[in-house]
Amino acid sequence: MAAAILRRARSRRCRPLASPVRAHVGPPRSPAPGSAPVPVRLRTMAPPRSTNQAARGGLAAPSTPRAPPPGPRDPVAAGSGGASQDPPASMAGARGAVGAAAGAQPAKAKRLPDPEPEPEEPCLLAPAPSLGDGSDSGLSDSEESVFSGLEDSSSDSSEDATEGEDGASSIEGHGGTEETTGQQVQATGTPSPETAVARAQGADEYAQDSSDEEDVRNTVGNVPLEWYDDFPHVGYDLDGRRIYKPVRTRDELDRFLDGMDDPDYWRTVQDQTTGHDVRLTDEQVALVRRLQRGQFGDESFDPYEPAVDFFSGDPMIHPVTNRPADKRSFIPSLVEKEKVSRMVHAIKMGWIQPRRPRDSTPSFYDLWAREDPNAVLGRHKMHVPAPKLALPGHAESYNPPPEYLLSEEERLAWELQEPGERKLSFLPRRFPSLRAVPAYGRFVHERFERCLDLYLCPRQRKMRVNVDPEDLIPKLPRPRDLQPFPTCQALVYRGHSDLIRCLSVSPGGQWLASGSDDGSVRLWEVATARCMRTVPVGGVVRSVAWNPHPTVCLVAVAVEDAVLLLNPALGDRLAVGSTDQLLDAFTAPEEPALQPARWLEASEEERAWGLRLRLLHGKPVTQVTWHGRGDYMAVVLAAQGHTQVLIHQLSRRRSQSPFRRSHGQVQRVAFHPSRPFLLVAAQRSVRVYHLLRQELTKKLVPNCKWVSSMAVHPAGDNLICGSYDSKLVWFDLDLSTKPYRVLRHHKKALRAVAFHPRYPLFASGSDDGSVIVCHGMVYNDLLQNPLLVPVKVLRGHALTRDLGVLDVAFHPSQPWVFSAGADGTVRLFT
Repeated sequence: MAAAILRRARSRRCRPLASPVRAHVGPPRSPAPGSAPVPVRLRTMAPPRSTNQAARGGLAAPSTPRAPPPGPRDPVAAGSGGASQDPPASMAGARGAVGAAAGAQPAKAKRLPDPEPEPEEPCLLAPAPSLGDGSDSGLSDSEESVFSGLEDSSSDSSEDATEGEDGASSIEGHGGTEETTGQQVQATGTPSPETAVARAQGADEYAQDSSDEEDVRNTVGNVPLEWYDDFPHVGYDLDGRRIYKPVRTRDELDRFLDGMDDPDYWRTVQDQTTGHDVRLTDEQVALVRRLQRGQFGDESFDPYEPAVDFFSGDPMIHPVTNRPADKRSFIPSLVEKEKVSRMVHAIKMGWIQPRRPRDSTPSFYDLWAREDPNAVLGRHKMHVPAPKLALPGHAESYNPPPEYLLSEEERLAWELQEPGERKLSFLPRRFPSLRAVPAYGRFVHERFERCLDLYLCPRQRKMRVNVDPEDLIPKLPRPRDLQPFPTCQALVYRGHSDLIRCLSVSPGGQWLASGSDDGSVRLWEVATARCMRTVPVGGVVRSVAWNPHPTVCLVAVAVEDAVLLLNPALGDRLAVGSTDQLLDAFTAPEEPALQPARWLEASEEERAWGLRLRLLHGKPVTQVTWHGRGDYMAVVLAAQGHTQVLIHQLSRRRSQSPFRRSHGQVQRVAFHPSRPFLLVAAQRSVRVYHLLRQELTKKLVPNCKWVSSMAVHPAGDNLICGSYDSKLVWFDLDLSTKPYRVLRHHKKALRAVAFHPRYPLFASGSDDGSVIVCHGMVYNDLLQNPLLVPVKVLRGHALTRDLGVLDVAFHPSQPWVFSAGADGTVRLFT
């Protein structure tokens, strides 16, 4: 196509320009058989859009220009000064086809009313000066081709050779145009004399011009159609009249009615270049459908035809190419030599292993080992079968044995039970024969429940593990490897006439003090079980505590609402004398401060039987305990409010209440052995308070119903609590506020618990009359948990009034344990 345009441009340079407008008729398309003839496309070459470009192209304006009519500026009319011109021959041929080009429509297309002829307007296209004159415009051939809308050729070598063919090609090209025009005129019913001439020539119209990339009805040329969006027309005809756009005033309803009335509406499309509706032919519809299915456009194309090899398999005499052989084809490659040397080195080093020969022995497999894949178990590997109904028993029989029939009381009890709690969902009945059995009333309901169970009940696969029960028992050391610990009863201390509630051992381990409900405190010698002294106190003794300081000989006794400080006068006389001197050295202040307890000196008669001081609280005292240094003493009162716990200082005879509010009924208190902590046990919790900071440090939750006793480990990092619901709870204070271990060895309520000061032992006494001694090793390594092993159950106390062991205490230096029972005896186990 480019060659034809260049040849036509060179032929125009040799001919004078006759008219500023030319009808550029492209090569006609041969109509498909049975289709309507395609109308002629009148093409007007578009000029540059600006006037400066037209001036640079060497186009002169007319000598007497006429002003255009007012209105929007026409793109073609404004820039048509630079349009290329055709010779008069093509102009004359095109003028004969104006009627066909302007008024012809495709077959069965929607026709529009022809526009009324406008009055003759003066030509807006000024004729350019002829390039064939002797005048030189100063532009080269390539520049003229650019400004005239033609493509420039990269070489002028073929200019002289093709100069003689320009006339023939131009005539042939226009002859093709006249032939197409004549066909269009004949289709419209108006015969043309040019048709016969074109047919007589019989030339191939596609041989010279192939500019068929645009629609033949496009009269604008190679101009963007959006330039005409604001204008009612699109291009001009040969006479300069406007070609108006088809009227588009139809709404959605009109298009819907057209779709209902027009049977070819589904194959009608709108041409974007001209705005007309075009009806697709059967061949075009088939082409579109083939392309939509992903097939080739050509129906005769066979994508599956056998490929023909370019190179045959037969040896040939001559080579395919005459290219000489490369040098690398007969010289060894150094790169391949390096690769081979690397592979040889890798094989020597063992980095590359040679391939092992395949085993030629056939492999057999069990045909029935795998299940049928079409079976249920084959499709679902984790299939859980539906639960099966229990088989009927004797109770379901129509004539059950007599032991399966319910009595009247059992029937009433069965009716009072909930349906989910009944063992049987029906009442067994007896019938004389199977024919007399009535219909089951719950049959439909049970069948429905069974259906719900089959498809709604969640199923789980229970993995049956065969475990030896011995393996479930934790591996604990043998008790004989954990000796020493008390194993048998050695001594029985008899003398009290009523149950013994409390006992305490002296710091040296030589003396033992016990308090009973008979209103007396007895002092025993541990080694001989001989009662050394009996001190009448005149009430029930709730608690006894020996001062832990080795140089102070004092025993605190809680009797009703008072705490008595006794000097038993046993042991070293120097310790007994220094104790009296310590108590007598106190000087009362001039203005006594208001205190929650009163300190009273003993009278001469009371000093004779050992009493030194009396502390009156006004409320019953349930427990008394000493600090490790022997100067402070904590007291628990059986009262409500924040004054349940009082702390007394012996050297200064001062008393104070450390708490401002109460957190429940206090059961036990204890001092931390090494840090300024006070542990307070309530019914459901154990609180740890910092005495110097006066704040709560930790709250322990033992998960017991009622805490009865408490003991602190000598190292201070562990704690045990006994409860009335027969639980012994071990706390690791550094680990958590929850119990580390809960021991349920006793059958009844725990009354007392105690730690041994030196050995890894702790004991618990219960109302079942037994004392259980356990091995409790606490390691210095914080990553290792304490080892708790029960080692011995000690029995000897008789149950009295459903009470057994009421208190336990360890010997300070020997692995011995003392127990006080409700039978009025104190027993020593060694």
